[in-house]
Amino acid sequence: MTNRITTPDRELLTAAGFSDRYFPDQTLRAYQTAPAQAILESVRHQRGEQHAVVFSRQAGKDELLAQLVIQLLVEHRKTGGTIVLAAPTFRPQSLTMRDRVLERLRFAARPIAFKAREGMILEVGRASARFLSASPLANTRGQTASLLLVANEAQDIDPDQWDAVFDPMAVTTNATTLFMGTVWSRHTLLARQMRYLDQLQDVAKGRVWKVDWTVVAQVLEPYGERVRNRIAQQGRDHPTIRTEFFLEELDDAGSLFTESHIARMQGDHPRQYAATPGHRYALLVDVAGESETPLLPGAADLTSRRDSTALTVVEIVDPPRERGGFDHFGLQCTYRVVDRKAWTGVSHRSLHQELVDLARRTWKASVMIVDATGVGAGLASFLKAELSRRVGGYAPVDVVPFHFTAQSKSRLAWDFLGLIGSGRYQEYADIAHPGSPEAALTAAFSAQLRSIEYDVANATSKQVRWGTPAHRGHDDLVMSAAMTALLDDYDYRPRIARGS
Repeated sequence: MTNRITTPDRELLTAAGFSDRYFPDQTLRAYQTAPAQAILESVRHQRGEQHAVVFSRQAGKDELLAQLVIQLLVEHRKTGGTIVLAAPTFRPQSLTMRDRVLERLRFAARPIAFKAREGMILEVGRASARFLSASPLANTRGQTASLLLVANEAQDIDPDQWDAVFDPMAVTTNATTLFMGTVWSRHTLLARQMRYLDQLQDVAKGRVWKVDWTVVAQVLEPYGERVRNRIAQQGRDHPTIRTEFFLEELDDAGSLFTESHIARMQGDHPRQYAATPGHRYALLVDVAGESETPLLPGAADLTSRRDSTALTVVEIVDPPRERGGFDHFGLQCTYRVVDRKAWTGVSHRSLHQELVDLARRTWKASVMIVDATGVGAGLASFLKAELSRRVGGYAPVDVVPFHFTAQSKSRLAWDFLGLIGSGRYQEYADIAHPGSPEAALTAAFSAQLRSIEYDVANATSKQVRWGTPAHRGHDDLVMSAAMTALLDDYDYRPRIARGS
């Protein structure tokens, strides 16, 4: 029997009842109908409440919104009313919102007469839904929300833009306001509104609706299995896992690598100084500038104010075949650090020859990834030209340049944390004699890990800024190590020469 709510002048369906009747192939689940019903009640009784809905990724937040919008349009098709829905951008985000509602209108189990006009308005009778961009460049002033005002992906909407342009749309009508999205940092519009609503919970319960992945997994076992595999791959502390599945805010700033991360890096394999026959190796090079007063070749001054060129040597270990076989793109490889080096102030000409010898003779490397940003561009180019040739009995080494940008460096942080969290990045167990250069290098790497700080203020692009503050020293050894994450994108299939 369909659930109904009876009022003195009309009979209204509950959110669950409406979903059953109009969308039997996409019926809302209990964790979706609960917030939908609370929002409906606020609209119906003109309470003007604020609600925040935060679901685990791919848990049905947008489906909830589409069906809620259609139910309100159907209920108010005779009396009229306006729903305003804002997203960070018109294309693609607002259009994606609109298209989902449009699709549901077209294929509802019971016919719903509607009109679409001006590319941003859907009408059912006298009621309408308007899909707008919350970009500061968009001209969206002058709209009025009489039924519902929605901020979708609210973590990406500028709070000042919302306060100045969108919040006034509901002032004269006392419209209910809904904030939806994914948590990020405490500076976002979504986080601000959730904190405010949390303060109201004692006097107005049911305003913040948080559904993490464990709730969804109780209903959808395949979803739970998928997320568990993702956690195993990236680690519980990975920022994506924390924000998108556990719904935890990231700190505004702090240490990028926790003690848990550092402990998880530690392997039990020994340090090496040359290749083991039949094993596969990669060299990761973070390039520093030259100096007119270099140290001795191969030496590093870890206390100097000058950056060092840092090298991390990793062994690429294929996963056991009995655990699913080898993915030739290396996505499931384990990377064991077997050696690292650093050079301070060494000329790139000298460095070039030493790196060629290390790649070709010492490690018989499969690939070398080189920082080609700024001063590194020339060195990367020379290395590529030299190592692409077969010399004597030594096979060519594939040299891949990497350019540090705000975007690529941010992604590198996420990917490196994923490697660490999954246990696929392992440091050697250093037993070097205390006071030796090798022990000093290991200690410097450990100190650099603990000095790395990050800032997550940019919610829109999910970028982080990370590195060691100038007053705390260098991060070159860590940057070189982090470049290990780039190996997951490298194709290890043999290069086959084809004649003409």
